[in-house]
Amino acid sequence: MKFLYKGKSLEELQKMSMNEFSLLVDSRARRYLKRAPSDYRKLLKKIEKIGGKKPIKTRCRSAVILPSWVGLTFAVHNGKYYKEIKISPEMIGRRLGEFAHTTGRVIHSGPGVGATRGSKFLPLK
Repeated sequence: MKFLYKGKSLEELQKMSMNEFSLLVDSRARRYLKRAPSDYRKLLKKIEKIGGKKPIKTRCRSAVILPSWVGLTFAVHNGKYYKEIKISPEMIGRRLGEFAHTTGRVIHSGPGVGATRGSKFLPLK
């Protein structure tokens, strides 16, 4: 099955300018692309400079994924470390931060001595 994003193939999307692509995404992403914060502009320059040779390290979690990024690898900071993300066509129009989760799953063990106020008075024998 061929990939389509709002009726456009990947090749058509990659030929579009950023202004043409911004008309396809939702209003929040369009506003972000139009105003382009400084960290996003720096990221775009870094992508042009590095290319696809090595993972592109960034803390810009709010960056909207562009069609030209398909195939690139990003190292997105999640608050603790950089998580590597390979961009696929299905990620177009979404944010980098959506793929580098900041919270993990918490698994608690069973209650023990000192776990609750009631266990304070359990006999140790």
